[in-house]
Amino acid sequence: MQPYSCDTFVALPPATVGNRVIFGKNSDRLFDEVQEVIYFPAAVHSDLEKRLKCTYIEVDQVPETYAVVLSRPAWLWGAEMGANEHGVCIGNEAIWGREDISKEEALLGMDLVRLGLERADTAEKALNVIVDLLGKYGQGGNCAEGEEFSYYNSFLIADRNEAWILETSGKFWAAEKVQGMNNYLQFGL
Repeated sequence: MQPYSCDTFVALPPATVGNRVIFGKNSDRLFDEVQEVIYFPAAVHSDLEKRLKCTYIEVDQVPETYAVVLSRPAWLWGAEMGANEHGVCIGNEAIWGREDISKEEALLGMDLVRLGLERADTAEKALNVIVDLLGKYGQGGNCAEGEEFSYYNSFLIADRNEAWILETSGKFWAAEKVQGMNNYLQFGL
């Protein structure tokens, strides 16, 4: 499988008409992979002893999750991109850094997208959710159905007030508030 390339962008006020935030992402998934656009309602979780099953592993559940609209490959739990009821948007891209890619099953970057959206009402809180989960559970595992393809992740996280770029390599990460941006790794991971 040849490496693919997603592109995610954000335009922030005052660069937009009406001072709106514009967020977008393309998907570079395989041409025959089913991509769903799916809604999950907000929920209250009373049984916190019950763990949440992500694509490959289980994680601790939280008391409340927010409503989300996700675009995701049908075979996995997470999402390539999405938005929640508070206007937080997250998209991820595959990246390759200095660390060897872990094939051991852990959280996928796409799981981290969904977890960030379900658990945070601002972009900065979503960044913290992703970083905390990355530190606790790590990332790794096959990212494609039917063939071997693994990578680490870069995330663009935005809300009505700000945007962040988060780049990861293994359990290492770096984040920066978006001021202006380009189309390559920001931190040299």
